[in-house]
Amino acid sequence: MRAFITGITGQDGAYLSKLLLDKGYEVFGLVRRSSTAEVNDVRLRWLGVADRVNLIDGDLTDLSCLIRCMREIKPDEVYNLAAQSFVKSSWHQPLLTGTVTGLGAGNILEAVRLERPEARFYQASSSEMYGLIQEEKQSERTPFYPRSPYAVAKLYAHWMTVNYRESFGLFACSGILFNHESPLRGIEFVTRKITDGVARIKLGLAKDLALGNLEAKRDWGHARDYVEAMWLMLQQETPDDYVVATGRTVTVREFCRLAFAHVGLDYQEFVRVDPAFMRPAEVEVLLGDPAKATAKLGWTASTTLEEMTAEMVEADLARHRRATRD
Repeated sequence: MRAFITGITGQDGAYLSKLLLDKGYEVFGLVRRSSTAEVNDVRLRWLGVADRVNLIDGDLTDLSCLIRCMREIKPDEVYNLAAQSFVKSSWHQPLLTGTVTGLGAGNILEAVRLERPEARFYQASSSEMYGLIQEEKQSERTPFYPRSPYAVAKLYAHWMTVNYRESFGLFACSGILFNHESPLRGIEFVTRKITDGVARIKLGLAKDLALGNLEAKRDWGHARDYVEAMWLMLQQETPDDYVVATGRTVTVREFCRLAFAHVGLDYQEFVRVDPAFMRPAEVEVLLGDPAKATAKLGWTASTTLEEMTAEMVEADLARHRRATRD
């Protein structure tokens, strides 16, 4: 089996690569060429799989490149994980976000349709599409109300996936993934910003941690669990869309409490609110209903929030200890 992954150097791409390699797949990944190419595979190296994947220079906005990839690789499964995925940046770069996150998904769907229509396709949809929530618990039937350029772009990609499935008969699935974290999460995301801040403060490298809205509530799971759900979607008899979540939501404040408590500190002594980190339009609460994924895929989140938080804090402590020794 051959798998083609866009966004392979990101958090999800790295964990998915390891999962597929462990299952005996040959894994190919699209990498956008840049002057920092030598650090692009840091997450793959962290998981010990960098030398087992095949990286291909390309860009999601270049349809000709994607057609060439489909023609040469002939993948059995295609996972579109690439995006401009930082919500805050999408207000500053709305057109870039729309081009990469939205139209980019259309490009790869078209490449699959033209060159590899027998392949099974996965689109990384997002809980951010629910935005101003219309139901207390969000399922596949909950109406969408996006509240950021990122969410709007993801919604375009989501509906294009549905459209290509219904119009052209592609085996195309969307996973509406709620927030999923890990030690490989980008430092700009709030969970990793918190665990990195905890490590810095514990080691005497920082005195406080500035955050935005502490009362925002999210349904946080572990990326390692969530990539398994992606794979399971493409093993079914028929394509469909699934919410992937834990069914538990907590505030950013509670995440802070857990992270600081892991190293014996009280978050209230170190965390301060900085209005600069507030969103122009906040998504106050996200809470997923994974019942369909459980019933049809046999999937449930296996890592608790407490376990994940501890793992992330320990990883950041180890990173900073190595850095200070070097």
